Amino acid sequence: MQYIDDNATLYGGVAQQIWDWAEVGYLETQSSNLLQQQLSNAGFEITTGVAGIPTAFVASWSAGTGGPTVGILAEYDALPGITQDRNPLRDAIDHKAAGHACGHHLFGTGSVAAAIATRMWMQESGQIGEIRLYGTPAEEGGAGKVYMVRDGLFDDVDVVLHWHPSDSNSADARSSLANKSAKFRFTGLSAHAAGAPHRGRSALDGVEAMNHMVNLMREHVPMETRIHYVITSGGAAPNVVPDFSEVYYYVRHPDPAQVNEIFDRVVQTAEGAALGTDTEVEFEVIHGIYNVLPNISLQEVIHSNLTRVGGVEYRPKKDSLLRPCVRHCLPMLLE
Repeated sequence: MQYIDDNATLYGGVAQQIWDWAEVGYLETQSSNLLQQQLSNAGFEITTGVAGIPTAFVASWSAGTGGPTVGILAEYDALPGITQDRNPLRDAIDHKAAGHACGHHLFGTGSVAAAIATRMWMQESGQIGEIRLYGTPAEEGGAGKVYMVRDGLFDDVDVVLHWHPSDSNSADARSSLANKSAKFRFTGLSAHAAGAPHRGRSALDGVEAMNHMVNLMREHVPMETRIHYVITSGGAAPNVVPDFSEVYYYVRHPDPAQVNEIFDRVVQTAEGAALGTDTEVEFEVIHGIYNVLPNISLQEVIHSNLTRVGGVEYRPKKDSLLRPCVRHCLPMLLE
């Protein structure tokens, strides 16, 4: 804990650098390299480009033979399409196309700090085992961890820990929503919208018809369901019937079986929309993830340790954002 306190400024600087870079999934080259450098300096063995992903890595340090292998996840990708300056009011940064609205600049940095502090404790206490930091890219819609799991990188791990930035410290044994996403691409026939509209078949009509049917479907799915979409391509000019249009969908539910069932119904709306608008449609699954499996035993241990360490304290200030005063918890500095 003393190491964390003594190096809070260092890790705060690392987090702010990743905040400034704001690299989106699978393109987090600088952010990944910066975290790897911190771990390498601390004596970790680094394996880069794992699972065929240039920005994924595994950093490990072990003591003795036997003992548990404990993994810690580190995320560092930004969200596309949203930026925010360092103040509590909406203040977009015009020259940036992405931002860390989910706090992954803190996530990756805090996990690296935790891994290094744990390595120091293992050395000092004589604890045998292995601490392993997984650099996991593309959490935001890319499911980078799925490819790392498929590649067997977690097969020999006893337990994997993760966390997420928030405005309070807690250890909750709660699940998450399973998720499946896809891009639906409609193809029609271009024509002049004023001179010869009868010759055209609007791909955008297909997208809009699909979206309308999905919105009608919301009444007839389990209440825990979440369905989101964004039109990623809708044409270039109003007077040209678009021959291509694309819509990007997420389907979420606590039960992955329900996700698959609801997703199949979404596919049917796309097929119906294509039939009704005399267009064609195809879709590409972008990612799919299961819900988190809670672990009550770990939750109780971590809650007990958080109670010992202490929580976040806020100091009021009239003219500035309330900033957490971090004592012994993982670095979550905004400065």
